[in-house]
Amino acid sequence: MEKVNIAEKLSLFSEHWSPKIVGELNGQQVKLAKLKGEFVWHKHDHEDELFYVVEGTLTILFRDRTVTLHPHEFLIVPRGVEHKPVAEEEVSVMLFEPATTLNTGDAESELTKRTLEKL
Repeated sequence: MEKVNIAEKLSLFSEHWSPKIVGELNGQQVKLAKLKGEFVWHKHDHEDELFYVVEGTLTILFRDRTVTLHPHEFLIVPRGVEHKPVAEEEVSVMLFEPATTLNTGDAESELTKRTLEKL
């Protein structure tokens, strides 16, 4: 049982769109990621996804609206809802989702990460 310092963990990597596992509980993973630019349109058929902004501003596009998240705000994207994260400048996020969640959901791309590093 160890406490986790989010800023310290974020300082350990610089790549974008490559989530790192920083905790696990009840079949769920707590991940940190740095995002910059546009991700791919995708959905998760079986999992909800939580985006918590630690630093920066994250925009999440939906087919019918746009949601902008600022530091210390989060959004839960329900399973089956198509979305596309966009970060004009670098943003740091915490993700909370089932361990089986693939970062690009139903969209295979060069951004797909099948194996995640544990910090």
